[in-house]
Amino acid sequence: MSFINILILAIVQGLAELLPVSSSAHVIMAEKLLGLDPTAPEMTLLLVMLHTGTMFAVILYFWKTWRTTYFSSGKAFRHNAFYIVLATAVTGVVGLTLQSLIKHLYAHNAPDFEIEHLFGNSKIIAAGLAAAGVLIIASSRFGEREGGEISSVRALVIGLVQGLCLPFRGFSRSGATISTGLAMGVTRKRAEEFSFALAVVLTPVVIAKEALRAFHGGGANPALPSGAVSGTILPMLLPSLLGMLFSFIAGLVALRWLSRWLEQDRWHLFGGYCILAALLVFWLG
Repeated sequence: MSFINILILAIVQGLAELLPVSSSAHVIMAEKLLGLDPTAPEMTLLLVMLHTGTMFAVILYFWKTWRTTYFSSGKAFRHNAFYIVLATAVTGVVGLTLQSLIKHLYAHNAPDFEIEHLFGNSKIIAAGLAAAGVLIIASSRFGEREGGEISSVRALVIGLVQGLCLPFRGFSRSGATISTGLAMGVTRKRAEEFSFALAVVLTPVVIAKEALRAFHGGGANPALPSGAVSGTILPMLLPSLLGMLFSFIAGLVALRWLSRWLEQDRWHLFGGYCILAALLVFWLG
């Protein structure tokens, strides 16, 4: 893989991961346009490192705000940690249940089926983008209300929606969770903070899962022998670290962009973009 390919994928991942436009949809389509195989283990490793870069960008960007909101006192920490744990638990239940249903209905419980087999399906990606776009535009019609804080019910619903995003590439996690918060009366700032706090909890799990796939060699590409790790993964370590740096920088830019458009009441523009992207993906697919 060339340096230019890594740079392009890192920028696409860094921007799209943290903007409400679905990073996976954009990265998968970018890989296809560059002639790369999204299911190859070396691509899985690169994606792991790009996710790591954007996670660090989130931590750096929100750390000062989270320190005030979540770590101002022991009571504040316990209060907010409960909502994060509740939302994450619901996400896990919904996400795993959906994956089980997909395996049963789509793959007829084939033992070698993994949800990653669906990642290259352009029609599913297009449908996810369209759904995210409609949700973002709809949520932008709700005016901001004073005192709109996270509650148990709101955390539960946000966690449920986040769980729906996990199996479907194109259905933006940040777009869906922030939009759900806005629609339920959570202020823009708190909806954004909570969405990315959930991301920091969820991302290490995703990274660990993808890293396990990569280092076991086969992953979603069962034709690749498990001994291929040294031949395909190890040479990608240094380029992947470089990609992580680029995705970190792009992630910081994306977060500033997202925050500014939320503050300026331009949230609906992300939804319009998702719908246009859905049409393009459907046409290209």
